[in-house]
Amino acid sequence: MFTGIVEELGEIVAVEKLDDASRFQVRGPVVTDGARHGDSIAVNGVCLTVVDTGDGRFSADVMAETLDRSSLGALTVGSRVNLERPMALGGRLGGHLVQGHVDGTGTVVDRKPSEHWEIVTISLPAGLGRYVVEKGSITVDGISLTVVDAGPDSFTVSLIPTTLALTTLGVKQPGDPVNLEVDVLAKYVERLLSHKDKEAIE
Repeated sequence: MFTGIVEELGEIVAVEKLDDASRFQVRGPVVTDGARHGDSIAVNGVCLTVVDTGDGRFSADVMAETLDRSSLGALTVGSRVNLERPMALGGRLGGHLVQGHVDGTGTVVDRKPSEHWEIVTISLPAGLGRYVVEKGSITVDGISLTVVDAGPDSFTVSLIPTTLALTTLGVKQPGDPVNLEVDVLAKYVERLLSHKDKEAIE
């Protein structure tokens, strides 16, 4: 489980294409400190399993399903990525509960700079709009953000200078893809209510 508080802006240093997967080598000296084979690290909001580590880098295998359902398939050598280690039990929950399971990809639609922050509009894939609410939480490329405005097919977020400087959202431009994970609590509530309605009908 993650919190959506990015620890480090890493870099893809190698991509090995396999038959039905890819192996990424990622530079991230902060998140690799103490990391071992089998540990989890979130890369742009996608929970990946560490294969090996060394010299401030780690390798992870990404299966075809993940490449198809996230923006990781578009990463190339030199791409910057948001990195976060799992939250330790008893640690501070600085953002919100993030599973590292991407629900879909959106696209940066617009950026409006202000003096002290920037408003970014991001598109929503079909079916995710019902989980996004004003002042609710959403994960964008692994970053826990608060929704400013929510529409049926897009939403906006306000980015402070720290987020702009220390994450990929500081350089993402209109047309660039981003990974989205909605608040898991909303999905559980919807599931429970649908079962309750079904039982009432029966």
